[in-house]
Amino acid sequence: MRRGRRVGFDVGQVRIGVAQCDPEGILATPVETLWRGESDIDDAAQIVRDCEAMEVIVGLPLNMDGTEGASARDARAWAAKLAESVAPAPVRLVDERLSTVTAHGQLIAAGRNSRKHRSIVDQAAAVVILNTALEMEQRTGNAPGECVSIAQEAQQ
Repeated sequence: MRRGRRVGFDVGQVRIGVAQCDPEGILATPVETLWRGESDIDDAAQIVRDCEAMEVIVGLPLNMDGTEGASARDARAWAAKLAESVAPAPVRLVDERLSTVTAHGQLIAAGRNSRKHRSIVDQAAAVVILNTALEMEQRTGNAPGECVSIAQEAQQ
C-alpha cells in the first residue's frame, strides 16, 4: 500500500461530497460538501492542496451494466478539469455504482433521519468511494481505477 493522504470526491449535479483518508490509507472520513458552480474546481483543488494529497479519487457513476451515461460523462469532464488544477497529483476515476445507495443505508443504520441526512449523504458517498479505492489498492497492490490523462482530456 502506497503511503500518503488521498482525497475523494462524489460528483453530483448539485453537490460534491468530499472525503479524505489518513496518510496510511486506512480510514476515509468526511470533509465537507461543495456546491456545483463557478468555483467548485477551485474549491476542490484548494482542499487537495490543504490536505497535501498524493492522489485524488473521483467516483465514476457507471450504469448498472457498466456503460457510461450523462452522469459518468459529467464526472469525467469534472475530473479532467480538476486534474489540470492539481497536477502533478494524479486524479483517478473509480467505479462508484451504488455508492450513494450504500451511504444512505449506512446513515439510516446509524439512526440518521433520511430527511435530515441529505446534507451529509454526499460526504458519506465520497467516503464509500474513497474506501473502495483504498480496498482495491490493498487487495491488488496497484493504484485503483483509471488515471485521468490531462493531455488526453484536453484534446477532447
